[in-house]
Amino acid sequence: MRTAPIVAVDGPAGAGKSTVARRLAARLGFTYVDSGAMYRTVGLAARRRGLDPEDEAAMNRLMEGLGRLVLRTEGERTRVWLDSEEVSNEIRTPEAGEWASRVSRSQAVREGLKGFQRRMGEAGGVVMEGRDIGTVIFPDAEFKFFLTASLEVRGGRRHAEWAFKGGAAPLEKTIEEIEKRDYNDRSRHLAPLTVPADAITVDTSDLTVDEVVDLLSRRIEAGPSGARAE
Repeated sequence: MRTAPIVAVDGPAGAGKSTVARRLAARLGFTYVDSGAMYRTVGLAARRRGLDPEDEAAMNRLMEGLGRLVLRTEGERTRVWLDSEEVSNEIRTPEAGEWASRVSRSQAVREGLKGFQRRMGEAGGVVMEGRDIGTVIFPDAEFKFFLTASLEVRGGRRHAEWAFKGGAAPLEKTIEEIEKRDYNDRSRHLAPLTVPADAITVDTSDLTVDEVVDLLSRRIEAGPSGARAE
């Protein structure tokens, strides 16, 4: 039985959904769930084992023997363990993002992670972000938001993120990579990135993180009917 609402935050790469969802969860006193970290971890496991993400039998075996996946939010960071190994840094590279996109097309991977995500959020009191939370994982979520921004803004954000970590590619290449990821996410057969019919779309291009969090908080405070209103 759900004891508190579920907040679904979807959107493309660089729209700000991870930072916004994490801070929104902290403000609400909810649990933050980063579904993207799960796909990145599966992608890392597939790459380490030399598996082809298009080989569905191999992906099925991978999911059956994946081991224990643990996520824990600490301040502005989500730490991730696969079995007893922490992989938090390894899954936050551009290569890990590419592998996450590749394994996300696998039915075995999506079905396996769908069950995991639903178990984490079924009781409510969660802010879960990803690309199919409001359409596939929790289509009955009480609150659904879709964050977006212009390609240039999203590319600039991702470029700044990697530059801070000391591994940025040229801005033009970063924008190209995001454009490619957008195409892959929107065109995949399984759970493509789409705007939930009953979601509120928020363009974050000219908004600060705090402004977006304030906006979403006000919508939630207004209740489900208020959140659906434009």
